[in-house]
Amino acid sequence: MPRRSMLTLLGSAGLTTLAARMAAAEPSPPGSSPSAPPPGGSRSAGVPDPRPESAPPASWRAVAEDVRRETRFAWRSYVDKAFGHDQIKPVSGGFEEFFVDGHPMGLTIVEALDTLWVMELDRELAQGLAWVRRNLRFDVDASFQVFETNIRMLGGLLSGYHCTRERRLLELAADIGERLLVAFTKSPTGIPYRFVNLRTGAVSGPETNLAETGTYITEFGYLSQLTGDRRFYDAAKRAFQVTFERRTPLDLLPYAIHAETGEFLNRTATIGPPADSFYEYLQEGSTLFGDADLKHWYDVLTAAIMAHQPDTVDGRLWFAQVDAYTGEVVSRTQSELASFYAGLLGQAGDLRHGRAYHDSWNAVQDRYGVLPEGIDYTTLAATSKGNQLRPEFADSAFSLWLATGNEVFRRRAFTHYQQMKTTSRARYGYTILDDVTTNPPTQGDFCPGYWWSEQLKYYWLIFGDARRFDYAHNYLSTEGNIFRGARR
Repeated sequence: MPRRSMLTLLGSAGLTTLAARMAAAEPSPPGSSPSAPPPGGSRSAGVPDPRPESAPPASWRAVAEDVRRETRFAWRSYVDKAFGHDQIKPVSGGFEEFFVDGHPMGLTIVEALDTLWVMELDRELAQGLAWVRRNLRFDVDASFQVFETNIRMLGGLLSGYHCTRERRLLELAADIGERLLVAFTKSPTGIPYRFVNLRTGAVSGPETNLAETGTYITEFGYLSQLTGDRRFYDAAKRAFQVTFERRTPLDLLPYAIHAETGEFLNRTATIGPPADSFYEYLQEGSTLFGDADLKHWYDVLTAAIMAHQPDTVDGRLWFAQVDAYTGEVVSRTQSELASFYAGLLGQAGDLRHGRAYHDSWNAVQDRYGVLPEGIDYTTLAATSKGNQLRPEFADSAFSLWLATGNEVFRRRAFTHYQQMKTTSRARYGYTILDDVTTNPPTQGDFCPGYWWSEQLKYYWLIFGDARRFDYAHNYLSTEGNIFRGARR
């Protein structure tokens, strides 16, 4: 499922156009200030605190160092038990592959590269880079999901290159980008197919969704910057345009679409999966590349969302799933993945609604400790009782903290981290939970690759003044990959 991102705009002096950035080939060097925004102060004005929350720890830096120790512990377990395989099973010490059974792609390694770098875990980073140089190849005769390969593998390689300047990472990124591009160029509409065979270029899966058609502009755009090849950016932008032009009379988008015909396959509009990161990449792509079209499309669609989908229950803001043609509410359930939207609203300047929506999810955290995968927001009852080590709530906390300086968001992330340590720590790392409603919560036996790229990084950055990260000028993708802001 889609993951979340953040785009920090603090102190930005404006952004250049794609063409101007392409002329430079490489991104501009990061800014000069290493410091995180100060707590409280005028940035949080007009954003009221909810009920009193738990006191912060004596030292945020000590919490950050604890995150670093836990990352090292989990990495050593991965190296011992599953090195080179896509994902470890932290309870049993086994492993599994994500893309193709029996064919490891080192997904955890690629996802972890920039996290290890920004945490200054250089010995562990060297292990990962050595494996990639020796083993990672994309000439695989198998179908790969284009969306997941883009945000995880292409994004991980690009962020690894941004942080380390290891040339082999950029070579591999260009290779996989070329192989994914055919999913767009072979489509009669420009909307990408869901799957592509990396060796033969055969495409499949025309029945797709918004997240899998609109979550490419930052990875493809950054690859265009680094290579000087506009084809990647243009393909990703065209997929956005084709979809936007098919919006309903209410300016809403049903979430299911056919890549070959461009016709919608359902009537339901949602901010959650499988639509979520479509909206995220419109806003962030517009800012990252200075693209006025993306900005306009985001503004039109967001205005429609805010006109038809907000639903307040017991004083809490939620976003209903509605009929995209009539605006009628069709469901008052909410996926945990949708909690990313609080941070996105804050990034786009709507701090009032961003804060209110985060408050709503914080009430769920207060009730369960660990967020369940899905809820009925009219009662906060869990409709899906597991937890897949999701990062979205912490992502939004980090994003809103950066935008406001308000310590309430850092305290919420601290609770999130403490609960993860209490419930998900296993013998060989951190695992998902099968049921958060039991006491204690029931553990599964699986650690998703995105945990390495997202959750650990968000914790490290929000709790510590990371020396290798520019808190004023940065960009992290939907998978938490750093494309701007590495302080070398």
